[in-house]
Amino acid sequence: MTIALVNGRVLTDNGFQGGFAVLVDGGTITGLALPSDPRVRAAERHDLGGRTLLPGFIDCQVNGGGGALFNDAPTVETIRTIGEAHAKFGTTGFLPTLISDDAEVMAKAIDAVNAAVEQGVPGVLGIHLEGPFIAPERKGVHDAAKFRIAGADDIAMVARRHGGVTLLTLAPERASDDVLEQLVSHGVIVATGHTAADYETTRGALAKGVRGFTHLFNAMTPFTSREPGVVGAALEDAASWCGLIVDGHHVHPASLRVAIAAKAREKMMLVTDAMPPVGSDNPSFVLKGETITVRDGVCQTADGTLAGSALDMATAVRNTVGMVGVAYDEAARMASTYPADFLGLGASHGHIAAGYRADFVVMDDSHHVAETWIGGTKVFG
Repeated sequence: MTIALVNGRVLTDNGFQGGFAVLVDGGTITGLALPSDPRVRAAERHDLGGRTLLPGFIDCQVNGGGGALFNDAPTVETIRTIGEAHAKFGTTGFLPTLISDDAEVMAKAIDAVNAAVEQGVPGVLGIHLEGPFIAPERKGVHDAAKFRIAGADDIAMVARRHGGVTLLTLAPERASDDVLEQLVSHGVIVATGHTAADYETTRGALAKGVRGFTHLFNAMTPFTSREPGVVGAALEDAASWCGLIVDGHHVHPASLRVAIAAKAREKMMLVTDAMPPVGSDNPSFVLKGETITVRDGVCQTADGTLAGSALDMATAVRNTVGMVGVAYDEAARMASTYPADFLGLGASHGHIAAGYRADFVVMDDSHHVAETWIGGTKVFG
């Protein structure tokens, strides 16, 4: 049965447009049509009540949600719990993210994501392995005891083919050119993060196929006058993508404005780095034996170290508009279209157009989520 989403303001590739119905059949958008179109008259109508229809949000960095942490229990049920929690905030696609851990836990996490994709768990697009091939000098809340240099077995495990995408965050100074080339040749999306690399090393890694930067500014060498660092290399490079945590705590709004102005257009994307409190009433959780608590909207250890975030994607979009000053349509694309492109899914996700997956967020006038649709099915609202 075809569904027609009517009476909404739709974000298309040409900007916001009203007066069109979005036709959905079998989880796919079949077209945009005028209300007088016979296909609309024959369809089951869903009235958006004048609200805004956006492409579904895609989050490349989701450690947890709904009280669950992927590292604690790398299972299909954990992935399902995290997805359900984030769907309430407009996330229709996400990468469960495993922070630095042992090889056995990494293998379990990969297997769990493979199974979740096979079972059709709503929203799961693949896996993000954040570490363990990262730098002790920029470890953040990661456990340095888990860090190592990637060997042949690690490469084989990370590069194992499955139904979703694999994103790996590593420090380029801790990976040889051969390792980078092998990972990229096997289809792994490689991002730089938690790194003490200098500008030249980062440029070399980009030349070998590094495609993005994990939470720009955080846990990487800064941009300074005589050493551009990782941040300088990231902003200069026109081909790569940068993830931004726009929560008002990880990065100052002025730094965000400067970075967005400097970077090539369509290459900045929003991420949450979300932890279990998102979508949960419990403000605390345990990470590797250490209690993390949300205080004043910030996930932090007892000594004040940032430990992921309590951010959701809808709030990230609102912050990008209100705190950073980005136009609403561009902020929405930073949460949907651009991460889809980064993940190599730009031909199927991140647009409201014929042939794309019917993943939507319905937003009210205050930019809060009223409904979330995944694959043509309303999962929230």
